[in-house]
Amino acid sequence: MSIRQWLSRLTIAVVMTALAILVMICGETVRAEARCTPEAAAVQASALEPANLDTILKRLQHRYDCSHSLQANFDEKISSPGGMTRTRKGTVYFKKIGRMRWEFAAPSEGTVVSDGKTVYDYEKDLNQVVELPVNKALKSSATTFLLGLGNIKRDFNVSLPAPPPADGLTHVILAPKRGGDTMELGLDPKSYDIVKFRLTNQVGGVTELKFSEIRTNVALDDSLFKFTVPAGADIVHPQQN
Repeated sequence: MSIRQWLSRLTIAVVMTALAILVMICGETVRAEARCTPEAAAVQASALEPANLDTILKRLQHRYDCSHSLQANFDEKISSPGGMTRTRKGTVYFKKIGRMRWEFAAPSEGTVVSDGKTVYDYEKDLNQVVELPVNKALKSSATTFLLGLGNIKRDFNVSLPAPPPADGLTHVILAPKRGGDTMELGLDPKSYDIVKFRLTNQVGGVTELKFSEIRTNVALDDSLFKFTVPAGADIVHPQQN
């Protein structure tokens, strides 16, 4: 595989992972709002107490049911089974319903934007835009398993890593019961923000993200989630291939 082909495939992988995180962080809007209640908040009030698996899941669910928007810095590492690795960093924004923006910093400049209907992944060095409808992207193997976030216990085999990583975070592993990619979350034990995210696909590829300077429920302008294709850029529709 050439470097250009590998970069192109990574572009698609970034879209899939970005959508996966979007669903995880923003959750299901209508049912999530109904669950964001003072009674549910009591689960978070005891967050400093020792947590078993059931309590961890309740706290995680509550945190993201009550998150309407998010802004954070991130470091990304994508590894392929063949040993090639790509690292990038930047800033990410999420906003319900279905909107996100990833800004990748130099030297690997690029942008991933979802306006809730269409996802655009722009690679500046390739001058290429991967464009696909959100509903098509959510049928991919990297994101389908996250659609059941409204009922984690029903849709996932959930476990704690043994031994747990010695990084001070609360780790939980989610494996879809119907098959698919395995996800490991590293959660801040106080806020239950996702600080680390590791997605392992079925062919051995790994995407790792570390988030910092996380801000939730911030005011984000809708213009952040609009994308204009740069002049002369190639447009790729992977769902047609």
